[in-house]
Formats: sequence, structure tokens, C-alpha cells
Amino acid sequence: MRSPRTAPGRRTRVLLAVVCAAGVLTGCQTLADAALDAGCEGTESRVAKLGSYRVLDSRPRGTVVPRGFEDLDSGCWADSGEAWLYAERTYVFPGGRAEVVRHYRRAAERDGWTPSGAAAERLCFTPAGGDDTTTLEVYFLTEGVLDAEGSTAGPGFGSGEGYRVAVTATADGSAAGCAD
Repeated sequence: MRSPRTAPGRRTRVLLAVVCAAGVLTGCQTLADAALDAGCEGTESRVAKLGSYRVLDSRPRGTVVPRGFEDLDSGCWADSGEAWLYAERTYVFPGGRAEVVRHYRRAAERDGWTPSGAAAERLCFTPAGGDDTTTLEVYFLTEGVLDAEGSTAGPGFGSGEGYRVAVTATADGSAAGCAD
């Protein structure tokens, strides 16, 4: 004889699976998605502040803005379970990576950012003054990075090194440093 709790538990699991599947198939938001989006509520002014950093518009002479990346990309991203705020620009430089690295080291330090680590593929800085929630990153784009984010390397990328300048912060104000 079955326990009275076994059958309802099984029915509940089946019902929950059906509801979740229906939400995915119809494009409706699940409770988990709603919880993730809640981490982005009320962050508009902080996103705007990230977009105001001068270093985002700084670039070495000769740098071009590739087609499809003309505007500042900014917002709140909560797909990973933790909400992150970001403001970023994408550029292509006709020279080598070393010149891009030199330019952004100078520009970031001039604007009060402190370098962290010495990774050749990615520069990372934290702001002076004790703000441990914000970082500045400059990193080079590969086809894999662009594919992962659903972007394509249009014709502008064939003329040099594609890279991104991004200022990010945690939405909840928790500490976020550079990953060394």
C-alpha cells in the first residue's frame, strides 16, 4: 500500500515540470527568471553612472568603431544568478595589442584607476578611493567570445584587433575585484 504522501508528491513534481515546460515553450517568465530580474530593479542610475566614465570613450588614434557596435552598450545582466551592471564599448585597432595596452594603462591611471594583475589578454583596474564594487576591464575579442554573446565579427573586425572596454559592478553592492 502506498503512503498517502507519495502520490501527491509525485503529482506535484509532474505538475511543476509541466508548468516550467509551458513557461519555457510559451516564452513566459518562470519564478526563477523573475527572481533573477528582481536583482536588476532600481539599478538604472547606477548603470548610467558606469556609462559616464571617460575611459569608455578613450581610444588610441586610428581606432574604429565597428558596424553594429556604434552605441554604448549598458544595462543589467542577471543570467548567471548574480546580477551585474555594465557599460561597455567595442573597438577595432589597426595596430597591435601592445599599443592598445599602453593606451589604456595610461588612460585608466590618469582617470584614477589602479591596475590589478598583469594578464596579457585582459587588463583590469579598480577605482581609487575604496570603491570595491566596480572594475574596469579591457580585453581582446576572439571569434569565440563574440559567438558566445551572439554577436558577429562584421567587416570592421578584419582591419585589426577587436577589443572591448567595460566598466562593471555588482548590482547588490557586494565587493567585486579583478580576477588575477
